[in-house]
Amino acid sequence: QVQLVESGGGLVQAGGSLRLSCAASGRTFTSYALGWFRQAPGKEREFVAYIRWSDNTYYANSVKGRFTISRDNAKSTVYLQMNSLKPEDTAIYYCAAATRSAVYSRANAYDYWGQGTQVTVSS
Repeated sequence: QVQLVESGGGLVQAGGSLRLSCAASGRTFTSYALGWFRQAPGKEREFVAYIRWSDNTYYANSVKGRFTISRDNAKSTVYLQMNSLKPEDTAIYYCAAATRSAVYSRANAYDYWGQGTQVTVSS
């Protein structure tokens, strides 16, 4: 079993920055692929970014160049640095862990999910 706990959300003005953290406990952290997804009110959950166990990363086009995903295996934590935030980035952000080979830009690749953290960007 894996537990994921997100933190770092909040209210920020457009153009500002936030760093989300997701602390994992349970199984061996280094073997996971870790992803961030978000869900805005009335919309489906959408992919944001993932990082493989090899540290390869991949981003949604909507956040490429503004967001950076990283991991600290010693702390069993994955981060999402979000810069140049826009009002359309407003959503609940979820981290997720995948323990098997899959298409990591899809939500169904992930076996474990955190409870989410709210990010609100004001214009």
